[in-house]
Amino acid sequence: MKRLLLCLLLVSGAAFADDDKKTIRICDASGCSDRPRNTATFEAELAAQANPAQDAKVAALEALAAKDPRAAYDLGLRYFRGDGVKKDGYLAIKWMRDAGERGNFKAAQALGRFYLFGLEEMGPDPGEAERWLMMAADKGDKEAKKLLTQARKAKTEAQGSYERREADRKNGWVSGWYSGYAYQSYWRDGHWVFY
Repeated sequence: MKRLLLCLLLVSGAAFADDDKKTIRICDASGCSDRPRNTATFEAELAAQANPAQDAKVAALEALAAKDPRAAYDLGLRYFRGDGVKKDGYLAIKWMRDAGERGNFKAAQALGRFYLFGLEEMGPDPGEAERWLMMAADKGDKEAKKLLTQARKAKTEAQGSYERREADRKNGWVSGWYSGYAYQSYWRDGHWVFY
């Protein structure tokens, strides 16, 4: 009986191992799926998802954005929201910065807000927020003036926190934190032995 059970386990294990060899798990932005291992690439699938008319619109807007800061602001918003384009925080900031550097105060205000509160995986940067909000506030933007006081307060707090960390590091409070932990193994007879 034990032999029969062992044989069944081996056969079923071989069947599952054979199934594993037929597929491969592919993960992308839309999720994960098991696909046939003999599929060489997924470029055909990506090409089927592409929209040439939409790509032409984005290319035309990028060309216009290179010339006009209002279009750069618009393109940055579209990348931030994922409106007509794939959502992309990096490109949103790139185009917003381009518009802001060319004098678009709405882009400067948006950048100040992005940097004050953080954007997606990017954490806040109060110093950069202050820079952009000052540009918008100088153009008379009332909301940027309100946010500017928040940015300055956050910048002061961040600087104070940095100074405390540096003082702790220099005084040895942080540099020796690991000294209180004991090892859980030792070397004996050519190998590691754990307690």
